[in-house]
Amino acid sequence: MESQPPQERSEQPTKEVPHVLVMKPPPLLTLFEDKFISTKFQLLKAWESTLPLDQFLTAYAGSVRAVLCSGASPITPHIIQLLPSLQLVVTASAGTNHIDLNECRRLGIAVTNAAGVFSDDAADAAVGLLIDVLRKISAAHRFVRHRLWPATGDYPLGSKLGGKRVGIVGLGSIGSAVAKRLEAFGCTVLYNSRKPKPWAPYPFYSNVHELAVDSDALVVCCGLTAETRHMINRQVMVALGKQGIIVNVARGAIIDEKQMVECLVHGEIGGAGLDVFENEPNVPKELLELDNVVLSPHRAVFTPEGFMAACDQVVANLEAFFEHKPLLSPLIDE
Repeated sequence: MESQPPQERSEQPTKEVPHVLVMKPPPLLTLFEDKFISTKFQLLKAWESTLPLDQFLTAYAGSVRAVLCSGASPITPHIIQLLPSLQLVVTASAGTNHIDLNECRRLGIAVTNAAGVFSDDAADAAVGLLIDVLRKISAAHRFVRHRLWPATGDYPLGSKLGGKRVGIVGLGSIGSAVAKRLEAFGCTVLYNSRKPKPWAPYPFYSNVHELAVDSDALVVCCGLTAETRHMINRQVMVALGKQGIIVNVARGAIIDEKQMVECLVHGEIGGAGLDVFENEPNVPKELLELDNVVLSPHRAVFTPEGFMAACDQVVANLEAFFEHKPLLSPLIDE
């Protein structure tokens, strides 16, 4: 049923429950809407209304205390200004670059994300991409499928993962899960983060360029901020070297994509495993033609198991908020 402003409703529910604004449905809601049925809140579906978004938000400005968002519905200063009663922003994604965290911090608006429940899926994908590039699995698959084996003979050798020095850019929940998996493969783990992690047994590098110098591969797991945009630039890639591999399961703009394409085309780095891109869903055509590049359509964390767990966490955070209980996954600046 279409969400209408209060004055347009013909009937009022017998018991009012708090509104949770959803401007556009995140994939979780589209796939598992039944999981969002709760006695503690009701979804306010702005996309179903015929009103322009600003008018819709103005009509509900006094009642919206919580917002469920995703990359398709960014939480900007303008949106926050239209919602003076807003106290909580819940995102159904691991990343938070679609939320103005500084404005939320300034106004005391709490933020939760789903990084924890997606960590294992993202880490599996990151290591899978790294193995694929090193061992040339996708390229070898094409070699066999196109019946080149009988015509050209043996396929070029790939490289083993064990023994590699892998630099992790961002040792949060996802980066930590990647590190755990790489240790099991016999890799030496190094990391870069905003500050050292006291619990981490790996060498810390405050400078990503220095990390690249000492690494055979970089796995990008950090969030996208003004500071991390294009952090992986040409200088970092050249430091990584002609055999070096870059894997990105974070956000495309953390890597300077244009410079990465140039480095790959000219053989200045050894390969890349990419789940994310700067201008999704558009991917540079040069990447489509390179056998040393493995591509994935931003699906590192997209598994049924991960989505179900994320649904549970989103609903639990919202219910905890409306019951005045501690949030399950508050975003904490590292």
